[in-house]
Amino acid sequence: MAARTAFPAAPLPSRRSFPFVTWLRSRLLARWYDRHLQRLDLAEIDDHLLSDLGLTRRDVRRECAKSFWQP
Repeated sequence: MAARTAFPAAPLPSRRSFPFVTWLRSRLLARWYDRHLQRLDLAEIDDHLLSDLGLTRRDVRRECAKSFWQP
């Protein structure tokens, strides 16, 4: 015998009903990937250009040691 409830079951929301969440997720992934690529590029810059930027090798190592989700 099926159980009876006072309220009918609400329909489950489809994935299409949350476009903002999908957009936010794609933007977040794009930001993380862009940050990863920037750190790879930073690691390849020679010392002369780093001094022009006001950075040291130690600064670069510290930045490149961060995970992709860390700003």
